[in-house]
Amino acid sequence: MPLVNMRDMLYHAYENSYAVGAFDLVSLDFLEAVISAAENCRASIILSIAEPHFAHYDFELMLPAVEAAAKRASVPVSIQLDHGRSLQSTINAINLGCNGVMLDATDSPLAENIKATQSVVEMAHGCGVPVVGELGYVAGMEGEGAEQHPGEASFTNPAEAKAYVERTGVDFLAVSIGTVQGRMKERAKLDFQRLKQLNQTVSVPLVIHGGSGLNESQFRKLTALGVVKINYYTALSDLSAEVMRNQNKLNPSGSFTEMKQGVKQAIIAEVERCLRIWGGAGRAAEVLAQCEPWLPIEHLIIHNMKFNNKQQLNTAVTEGQRLLSNIPGVRGVFTGEAIKQDEKYRLCWLVHLSNKKALESFLEHADYINFSNNIILRPKTEDLLSINYLDCSSSVSG
Repeated sequence: MPLVNMRDMLYHAYENSYAVGAFDLVSLDFLEAVISAAENCRASIILSIAEPHFAHYDFELMLPAVEAAAKRASVPVSIQLDHGRSLQSTINAINLGCNGVMLDATDSPLAENIKATQSVVEMAHGCGVPVVGELGYVAGMEGEGAEQHPGEASFTNPAEAKAYVERTGVDFLAVSIGTVQGRMKERAKLDFQRLKQLNQTVSVPLVIHGGSGLNESQFRKLTALGVVKINYYTALSDLSAEVMRNQNKLNPSGSFTEMKQGVKQAIIAEVERCLRIWGGAGRAAEVLAQCEPWLPIEHLIIHNMKFNNKQQLNTAVTEGQRLLSNIPGVRGVFTGEAIKQDEKYRLCWLVHLSNKKALESFLEHADYINFSNNIILRPKTEDLLSINYLDCSSSVSG
């Protein structure tokens, strides 16, 4: 089953009053367990990679594993960057495989938050990628959440939220109504009246950060008032740590893999519990029917080029790679020279793009135009052929 458009996925939730879980991943144990749980209860999910966690793993190494797992899942899956801190972070995430991004500029004044979000929306929408914006501040109270999200919480103002959504064009809005990043010291007191007003005021579905620690009744009220995505991590982290501590008590001299026994099972049980409460269980087939598959595109250029020496060719290749690789939506660039010198087409450029929408903006991008004019056409290119290919293997294998 292919990756699916995250906007389509979440609008299905919006139209049917349930929420999709966005589970932050910090290891392969989390990744495998979250997908297993979603498959067990036939629910769509979002695999979330949070920038504050980059200190614990290499983002560029993690994404290929996440994407591979998503593509072989039997339920609809999307991959998002959570708490992206800059425009460049979101570009990197899209180019590495995310098909949803969240910008966190909540530590900036409203005008600066709007400006930063506008730039991300313009870029991401050019690649067909939906954007989650955030207004208000969900702080942490203790532990990891407090370290990553220090300070006092600031609830979302409905009037400001309306202006923010209208001026930025975000697809979804993360709001602050009393949830906490990380562990809660006591039961959360959620401002449902504020949430109701936000739901009536803004024109987009809502997102909640800090889902850990809420009870079933609170979750059901959230989904009834326009919340379509719930971010969830701390409870999974704490459960995993508890399992490992218990294993250590039982076997103090145990190995690392022995210490981890039971971690996946604990995560699976908790994710399943959440997906059933949030209303997404059993909906995988209908979600897939509504969602556009997220299928990559290959942009192929083959040609001949008259060059005086090998150095001239190497310079052109280096510059071409630099120009193309920096364009949002470009997953990778292969440049090749024919092995046989008498081939009709001596040179090729194969550009791997995230999806069909990304191809459209790619062909209009200033760097691509520069590449075409100065790398391809100006050096007396001959026998030029350019073709775009849709990846049909993903849809067949899914």
